[in-house]
Amino acid sequence: MSVGIYMTKFIFITGGVISSLGKGIASASIGKLLQSRGLKVSLLKFDPYINVDPGTMNPFQHGEVYVTDDGAETDLDLGHYERFINTRTTRWNNATTGQIYDAVISRERQGGYLGKTVQVIPHITDEIKSRVRKVGQKTGADIVIVEIGGTVGDIESLPFLEAARQFRLDSGRENVIYIHLTLVPYIKAAGELKTKPTQHSVGTLREIGIQPDLLLCRTEFPLSQSMKDKISLFCNVAPEAVIEARDVRTIYEIPLTYQEQKVDRIICKLLGLRCRKKDLKEWKEMVVDRLSKPRYEVNIAVVGKYIELQDSYKSIYEALIHGGIANYARVNIHRVESEKIESDGKSVLSGMAGILVPGGFGQRGILGKIQAIRFARENKIPFLGICLGMQCAVIEFARNVCGMRNADSTEFNNRTPFPVVSLLSEQRTVKNLGGTMRLGAFRCKLAEKTLSFAAYRKKIISERHRHRYEFNSRYMKKMTSAGMCIAGKLPGRGLVEIIEVKNHPWFVATQFHPEFKSRPDFPHPLFRDFVKKALQHAKN
Repeated sequence: MSVGIYMTKFIFITGGVISSLGKGIASASIGKLLQSRGLKVSLLKFDPYINVDPGTMNPFQHGEVYVTDDGAETDLDLGHYERFINTRTTRWNNATTGQIYDAVISRERQGGYLGKTVQVIPHITDEIKSRVRKVGQKTGADIVIVEIGGTVGDIESLPFLEAARQFRLDSGRENVIYIHLTLVPYIKAAGELKTKPTQHSVGTLREIGIQPDLLLCRTEFPLSQSMKDKISLFCNVAPEAVIEARDVRTIYEIPLTYQEQKVDRIICKLLGLRCRKKDLKEWKEMVVDRLSKPRYEVNIAVVGKYIELQDSYKSIYEALIHGGIANYARVNIHRVESEKIESDGKSVLSGMAGILVPGGFGQRGILGKIQAIRFARENKIPFLGICLGMQCAVIEFARNVCGMRNADSTEFNNRTPFPVVSLLSEQRTVKNLGGTMRLGAFRCKLAEKTLSFAAYRKKIISERHRHRYEFNSRYMKKMTSAGMCIAGKLPGRGLVEIIEVKNHPWFVATQFHPEFKSRPDFPHPLFRDFVKKALQHAKN
């Protein structure tokens, strides 16, 4: 039984000791658990950096920029939220320090504070709390899970933690709980797990005024009952609320490990919720079991520019895993730096049953991407190109099939005699970089009797975009006569959204980002079919 939209409850999730412990996945996993009990869940990520959004940040600094249907450039944790609870987030599900201060300063300039001195408390914290409530109001959620980025003790996170502290005073103890994700490290020389970092982390949180109700303890090894009792005693948390968050084979197991330790029951008790019991049997059978016991195995290369950082192509890696789930297969992802192909040649691609070239910006590594695409096309290896990957596929085809040797994108060479990829018309007067690309969901009309139509099984689809450049339609006739197929266009404007290559087992490239809509229990059709064709190629 749902608690109702007028009684929204709130869960604040913080992190301690070190960064990158997985607050986003923990938040999404808890959301999955509560959703399985029939509750409507929404999530909000607060990022403490001053950038308005991550759209202009280097992928090596921030990782992937996740794009929502309404065109917001957001933190990659929103991808975890969508994948775990199969929801669609919006710009309201992510906020940064930059956005918070921008809203407060704009209000002050308009005289909204009636001449008062504008301060962190109460004005910044009030704006933060307002964003939390707005998510509940806009979504009608029973529970809003609020993930506070950064680590307890960081100066940048303090306003958000202070707002979280105030929130329980404003909303009532029965409507707000605090969950703290911490680390219990294993000291190899001593052969022991150590609880002291967790004690200090909780101590810092309590100095701010927040007493956690539940602890998620990241650990490589099992926590003994005596260790849990020690953490409980020194951190002032009930023994049953000290949860072992041990490393697992796949992130999709985490909701199951939390359920085994009755995390959902503890949360419901703390918040006074009465809701139905429901297990995660379907999630286990459809996702976890298929991942842990695959029937097949396939090697797929991802040829990118930001390969060094795991999070740069997070959604693509997950979508490939989902494609494997749909085909009962383990996808072995081989991350290939495109510049390595430029220096070492295409031999790094030998043995690959599929090649994927993802998005990106700038000229570095482009030649390596083009060489990888040519290798896939000429050797009949299943290929999927995404965003810049599609643009590189157009350039490769123009140069090596159509005879336009110096064909290029105006992003890389604005003097090219064959600008087969060029700036979107509406981008030519844009000066500001932030939030000015073609962003968000757009419709696409598919051509029948194409690989794309066979995958989607419908004529009109909607996919998310993030780009400034496009296929130059002036060269469409020449390329299609040479064997390229235009498989999808933007209705009304005719912008090319999908290209395919004829006389190839599976060669598809999209201007949009299909990875953003893939779910472990609902794999994206293009990734599903790409992995399927790669499996067939591996058998031949």
